Amino acid sequence: MSAILNHAIRRQFGATATRNMSGTAAVAGEHSGGYKVWKRLSFFVAVPAVGLCMLNAYLKHQEEHDKPRQEFVKYDYLRRREKRFPWGEGQKSLFHNPHVNPLPDGYEH
Repeated sequence: MSAILNHAIRRQFGATATRNMSGTAAVAGEHSGGYKVWKRLSFFVAVPAVGLCMLNAYLKHQEEHDKPRQEFVKYDYLRRREKRFPWGEGQKSLFHNPHVNPLPDGYEH
């Protein structure tokens, strides 16, 4: 009984799969229109999305640029220098920004 049911299910799914695939481009051999979809998506979706992200980043930067920097509070557990950095005078990190990153004693003036 299960063999008959199994055969009927396989035959039904096999017929459905061939019927559904007969109209697709992969079976019909037609591949010429796919690039147009990706070209349109690139120009009308991707480029405006990148532009909106750039505008958002610029506006957020302008908001932060006008604010004064935070007051320096010297905590014992932050900015500890057990040994000097091997570059420069040894107190500044490799990507040190004097406007944002304080030294162990405070901001640079």
